[in-house]
Amino acid sequence: MACPCGSLKGFKDCCEPLIKEKSLPDTAEQLMRSRYAAYTVGDVDYLKNTLAPESRKDFDAESTKKWAKEAQWKKLSILSTKKGTTEDTEGIVEFCAFYEYEGQDLQLHEVAKFRKDKNGQWLFMDGDSHTHPASENVEEAHAKPETIVRNHPKIGRNDPCSCGSGKKFKKCCGA
Repeated sequence: MACPCGSLKGFKDCCEPLIKEKSLPDTAEQLMRSRYAAYTVGDVDYLKNTLAPESRKDFDAESTKKWAKEAQWKKLSILSTKKGTTEDTEGIVEFCAFYEYEGQDLQLHEVAKFRKDKNGQWLFMDGDSHTHPASENVEEAHAKPETIVRNHPKIGRNDPCSCGSGKKFKKCCGA
């Protein structure tokens, strides 16, 4: 079975050893991927055990398990990572998780924060997330806006207006 995290490895060689707690994730991204895989197999214990202690107080195992089991998980796309390497103690992973829930195709877009504890274990702290209808193309949905290149010099607020009025730009065309 291919690993649900999208790594192109088999589940037994990728996220399963992490979920079964036979090994620890080396990076924040690896923890993020294994947490996604845990959702797909409904392993709520792993999800709770990889939460930072301060984040566990409002963790609802019952509703998490219900949601994880009822969702049809489709794919995970990692959009970016910031730090979170083996040498780091903190990291950020931005991702989209695609799934179907109650007949609707959805995507969860999240910027997740991770930290390493004193024993070297990566933990999920919190994330800024939103869910919306799934886009067909994750790269297109989260593409950076096109950069506009100016082909003429920039006019400053206090420069003479380019229309020739003799007024400052901010009092003329820039108003």
